[in-house]
Amino acid sequence: MAGKAVNSVAKAVGEYQYPWREKLVKYKDELSKGVWGYWELGAWKNLGISARRRARLRKEVLLAGEDWPYDPARKEMRSKRKGHKVDRIAAEKRERTAELMKNMPQMLADFRKRKWERKMKAEEDAAKKAVQE
Repeated sequence: MAGKAVNSVAKAVGEYQYPWREKLVKYKDELSKGVWGYWELGAWKNLGISARRRARLRKEVLLAGEDWPYDPARKEMRSKRKGHKVDRIAAEKRERTAELMKNMPQMLADFRKRKWERKMKAEEDAAKKAVQE
């Protein structure tokens, strides 16, 4: 006898479905006003449904395969980097140094060529000045 009662209770609990359709109809206006509440005539008003019950209703609707249009739009992800600025700057300097070291032979050749051209020009100017005097 007790076994039948336990089975019937277990069956009733197992077959219980949260009445989300009725709740959705009942709180449709409240859900569209926001997640936590809304401003009305300069005063903050809480929703007529608690956050816990709203979350349960949302979960049941999503489990049933329906869509939930009452969530607010998602914000863009943070682009600000975390960590210390000093570490980031040091890493950027090391990368830049590595890039510059790849170009170093060409840079040295250009420098030597400019130095030699300046020296030749100075000698020519000195020779012209000596001739003019």
